[in-house]
Amino acid sequence: MLPKSVQNLIDEFSKLPGIGPKTAARLVFYLLSKPKQDVSNLGSAVLDLTNNLSYCKDCFNIAESEYCQVCSDERRDHSIIAVVEEPLDVIALEKSLIFKGVYHVLGGSISPIDGIGPEDLRINQLLLRLEAGDVEEIILATNPDLEGEATASFIKDKISNGFSGVKITRIARGLPVGGDLEYADEVTLKRSLEGRREY
Repeated sequence: MLPKSVQNLIDEFSKLPGIGPKTAARLVFYLLSKPKQDVSNLGSAVLDLTNNLSYCKDCFNIAESEYCQVCSDERRDHSIIAVVEEPLDVIALEKSLIFKGVYHVLGGSISPIDGIGPEDLRINQLLLRLEAGDVEEIILATNPDLEGEATASFIKDKISNGFSGVKITRIARGLPVGGDLEYADEVTLKRSLEGRREY
């Protein structure tokens, strides 16, 4: 029988994605082997997540102030908006070091099976940004799965019907670097061929 405080922490860790009871127990016993200050620092960092973070007023990315680092950067091109599903997608695109525009985080994707409709996402907030008239291009950078495609299609229709001067693009999809053709599925191969460009 474990002490209640240990079991409580195991239960809380088990709620995290990808962490089962065994991994949670290993994490707790690892923390028990560390100096008290290290555990205290971890606890403070977890508390800071809820105390110091909010959502950016413009793009809904995570932020420590009213606007996120991207939106508050005057060097970014605010006329180009990449529409993504989650803040993690912003991180992935930023790692490429090539995108110099700004973002709009939807907070998920349309998924009727999960009870998530367009009204549950930040699509209306995106349309409000377009009404300001400063946006020239929307890059639909949702995931290339069924939900992401449905979300991109819905947004495309909304923008096409109300904002004729805005260019709408979709991120390219195809074969990963280092991948083999023989292992690629038909849809990926089809999109790779459709998205080909001059070499």
